[in-house]
Parts: sequence; C-alpha cells; structure tokens
Amino acid sequence: MSRVPAVDQTTRTFTEEAFVVFLRFVALLALLEGLKYWVALIGIVGHAPWRFDLMPVHWQIAATSLAVLFPSAATGLWLTTSWGPVLWAVAAAGEVVMYTGYTLRFGHQPIILAAHAVIALCYVGFRLALVFERRRRVETVRPDLP
Repeated sequence: MSRVPAVDQTTRTFTEEAFVVFLRFVALLALLEGLKYWVALIGIVGHAPWRFDLMPVHWQIAATSLAVLFPSAATGLWLTTSWGPVLWAVAAAGEVVMYTGYTLRFGHQPIILAAHAVIALCYVGFRLALVFERRRRVETVRPDLP
C-alpha cells in the first residue's frame, strides 16, 4: 500500500509571504489615510476651516465616511481577511470619485489617485500569481498518478 505524501498546508510560499507583507503595508497606508481624515474632522489641522462643524457639507460626508472606512479596511488588511481588500476598494473608489469626478469641490490629488492605481494593480498581480502558483502545486501533486 503506497501512500501519497500530503501537501503541507502550513508552510507558506514566497509569493504568499510577499502578499501578506504587501497587505500589511497597504494596511499601514490605509490607517494613515484614515488618521488624516480624523485629524481634519476633529480640527487638529492648523487652519480654521478644517473642523467638522466648519466644513462644507460635501466634505463632512466624504470625511466621515472615509474616516471610518480606511481604518476598518486597515484592520481587515492587517489580519489578511477577505473583507479587508473589499473595504479598501470601496474607500479608494470613494476617493477616486472625489478627486476625479468632483474636482471643483474636492480638488485634484494626482498622488493619491496614482497610489490607489498602483496598489490595485499590485493586488491584482499578487492574486494572479497566487492562482497560478496554486494551480501549479495542484498539478504537480496528484494522487491518481503512479
């Protein structure tokens, strides 16, 4: 009776480890982005118009939403849960809409837009690499082969 060695599911490949590091780096960026909105909401910023009660309504809505979404996404990304990237994508999409569709109200932030695009492309690249790696691992270890 021959036994097929089981694939060790507890050890991570280099790609999986790099993906976790990437997610945690994005989590730190999302936490900083969320803190930026919280600082604006509570009025720590040096100039007076940036306090919640003095903000225009469109900034009140955007800042409060993103002040909750970004730290929540950071938590999910750090813990490598499935909902972390989803919350980050919702928050990033909100900022993309703010800074591209409503530039007269929110201004134009090309650095933030570029950062979101790079992060999204890296995320897609990692996910594709993980899919191909898992597919290759399944193809190499098959119990029906002699």
